[in-house]
Amino acid sequence: MVRANGAVSLRELARVVQTSEVTVRRDVRALEAEGLLDRRHGGAVLPGGFSREPGYPQKTHLAAAEKGVIADLAATMVAEGDAIVVGAGTTTQELARRLARLPGLTVVTNSLLVAQALAHANRVEVVMTGGTLRGSNYALVGSGAEQSLQGLRVTRAFISGSGLSAERGLSTTNMLSASVDRALVNAAAEVVVLADHGKLGNDTMFQTVSSEAITHLVTDEKSTLIEPAARELDALADQGVQIHVAALTPPANFPASSPQDAPRRPATFPGQRRGPVPVASGRR
Repeated sequence: MVRANGAVSLRELARVVQTSEVTVRRDVRALEAEGLLDRRHGGAVLPGGFSREPGYPQKTHLAAAEKGVIADLAATMVAEGDAIVVGAGTTTQELARRLARLPGLTVVTNSLLVAQALAHANRVEVVMTGGTLRGSNYALVGSGAEQSLQGLRVTRAFISGSGLSAERGLSTTNMLSASVDRALVNAAAEVVVLADHGKLGNDTMFQTVSSEAITHLVTDEKSTLIEPAARELDALADQGVQIHVAALTPPANFPASSPQDAPRRPATFPGQRRGPVPVASGRR
């Protein structure tokens, strides 16, 4: 399953092999020791320094609760009458569902899923880019998408990706997707990255936006509790990224799977907020 999809959640593995997630977690740990795959929080991916992108069905099951609270917090950054761009991804799709309740918006997107979530929203104007459909994530990519964004200027860009590190910034596994995401970012005064704890510290093939160009990061509470992710947050905050942590009560079955994953005290970051963020007059 991992070879076919690039990644798979523990829940899906447990369903397919008809056993418990605890048993699957133990087996995945053994396979990682043999170098056959790499563990990620909530799932497993193909081994190697660069992660391969899972398909849309697999993405929807990875960190679903975390994506929900991230979307809740990110939605507080949008005010009635704003013009924003929203990139493709399962987390940005969750954000779009929340924005459907906010009237007077103009949302520019290359994502069919984001557009669908806003299709029947009251007084929300949806502007779609041109481009060629990339079926794996229901996004429009290519020169048509990039050209349609030229000359555009909006308040904020909300984007996601496959990995985020302080050293390299946001990255993704597909060259065409990365290129369109860069065009979305260039159209915005501020850049808001939505990334759950499982993406922090991951590095994938194509850089979307450098850390220096990221204004805000919205992530979930587990990012402050797990050592590798928390270190990445510290480094991003040192580079001037404003960190926004969405509260999430860890479930009872979220044990530390290794010493480096042991819970730690929540970190405090420069510029951290938990509420609405005022609109800045320009990009950093």
